[in-house]
Amino acid sequence: MQLKRGSSNLFFYCSRLAPRYSLAEVFEQSRSHSGYTYDDIIVLPGEIDFGVDAVALETKVTKKIALKTPFVSSPMDTVTEANMAIAIAQHGGLGVIHYNMPVADQVAEVKKVKAYKNGFISAPVVMAPDQTIAELDDVKEKYGHFGIPITVDGKLHSKLVGIVTKRDVDFVEDREGTKISSVMSTDLVVATEPCTLSEANDVLSKNKKGKLPIVNANYELVSLISRTDLRKARDYPLSSVGADKSLLCGAAIGTRPNDRLRLKELVDAGLDVVVLDSSQGDSVFQKDMVKWIKTTFPGLEVIGGNVVTRLQAKHLIEAGVDGLRVGMGVGSICTTQVVCACGRPQASAVYNVARLARQYGVPVIADGGVGNTGHIIKALMLGASCVMMGSMLAGTDESPGEYFFQDGARLKRYRGMGSLEAMKQGSDKRYFASQAKVKVAQGVSGSVIDKGPLASYIPYLRQGIQHGMQDAGVKDLPGLLLAASSGKLRVELRSPAAQKEGGVHGLHSYTKVGFLLQKLRTNADLNITEKHVDARGILYIDTAEGRYYAKRRYPDVKNPQPTPAEVDGFVKEFVGRPLDADERARYEEIHRIQAAHLLEKFGPQDGM
Repeated sequence: MQLKRGSSNLFFYCSRLAPRYSLAEVFEQSRSHSGYTYDDIIVLPGEIDFGVDAVALETKVTKKIALKTPFVSSPMDTVTEANMAIAIAQHGGLGVIHYNMPVADQVAEVKKVKAYKNGFISAPVVMAPDQTIAELDDVKEKYGHFGIPITVDGKLHSKLVGIVTKRDVDFVEDREGTKISSVMSTDLVVATEPCTLSEANDVLSKNKKGKLPIVNANYELVSLISRTDLRKARDYPLSSVGADKSLLCGAAIGTRPNDRLRLKELVDAGLDVVVLDSSQGDSVFQKDMVKWIKTTFPGLEVIGGNVVTRLQAKHLIEAGVDGLRVGMGVGSICTTQVVCACGRPQASAVYNVARLARQYGVPVIADGGVGNTGHIIKALMLGASCVMMGSMLAGTDESPGEYFFQDGARLKRYRGMGSLEAMKQGSDKRYFASQAKVKVAQGVSGSVIDKGPLASYIPYLRQGIQHGMQDAGVKDLPGLLLAASSGKLRVELRSPAAQKEGGVHGLHSYTKVGFLLQKLRTNADLNITEKHVDARGILYIDTAEGRYYAKRRYPDVKNPQPTPAEVDGFVKEFVGRPLDADERARYEEIHRIQAAHLLEKFGPQDGM
């Protein structure tokens, strides 16, 4: 039989060739009465007729706010404060600042985001003339750089009197007794606000300076521009900005009466979207809050939740929300389903809520259950407009908290907002437990591995999603949703054996290569400024374009002392030369420490 495009015979023939299951058949016509997670589903490949760079990820997080990257950071006290909100907005996403802090502190975090300008350091480290070189050394140790502006009282928005750089203090021997005023440069090159990045770049290029103070008409310091940061600013074409060109910023609040006062101050600070933070969003408290917000601040976008059923979603949509968070008890640190016996597997929750929300034009945020780029792709396929990430962003340089070392690994704290530790700080309001005499934990506290800077991490995640969508044969998120809802995109359910087969298996041992272990750089000259081997045994370099990591080398407990050839080979392909003496010594010491941890944890190995 000869088949021609457009003929009914071709359609019938292709329909028979197509895999059997659409999303509707899996989630609506199944008689198994089962709820499904992301891992239960596998997307079947489509036809590819475009390159991966053609895949677009533009989406909406609320009815009126569009993003170029479908990522939202979770309002958790170990995930999102100003640094995270700024960084993720620069990469096209949205940061939601947590409210487990006093009102004034949350307002200050929002102001930091709204005041930030790409390339401008809005809150630079400032010192006073009567401070010592020893104190300057402490600042260098803490923040990693010189080039410190000096004002009359050591505060921002005070009169600028000088700047001190590394070359000003290199040969000063009496560092405890020498005042900054005796070594600082007073012949300053400055720019006066208002000043654009282009104008600042012209001044820096003409005067060959590394730092450019920005002053007002009274010669008071208002911000600082670094040549390095100026170059970085060119690398954020996806930035999420509002009509005033400031970065978009979200913040979470509860549903208690005093949260209305909190919101008023947040709106005055320039807030773009508010997230009503509740583990169970279908409550009279949240619906009343939504109605009050839409009446009091009609221009403010409101995201409600969390919900997992169509009925819950319908109640909040009728109340007036502009977006919905979907997920209950599926986060890596959440125990709500165990403790309270309520919740829903995340794939089923996202599909069902999104199917209803689409009828009202309300975007859905898949919140929780996301552990890799495959999960993100499935969430978007099921109808989510964005994914909210907690554990995937915890451990990055921009997340709150300090790094610490355990068993040779560099870690950061990560805790659920339902953990007892977080509840003591005020998050019990999220679980309707602020007045309870006995606190029942619905989350745990733990730690996550260091993931490095978002400047490397977010592009890695974006690229993974683009590859997945290319394999599925779709070019953009509206096309993905259309293919999924029309039945063109096909899926299958995976048995436990199939899930095992889809992961790494059949090996005695292996090294999992993540984004940190790749050379995230182009062939362009990177203008290397610093080279280090960090405490994980990973070589990295700081460049004008950001931080880049070499491939990781794990210590061999049978040979705690690396050979010179091993050390040189560690960096040869990355920097094209052996380590210098200091770098070699540091790497060897790290190697010995990690080997000792392995020996203590696992005991002597064969042949030792």
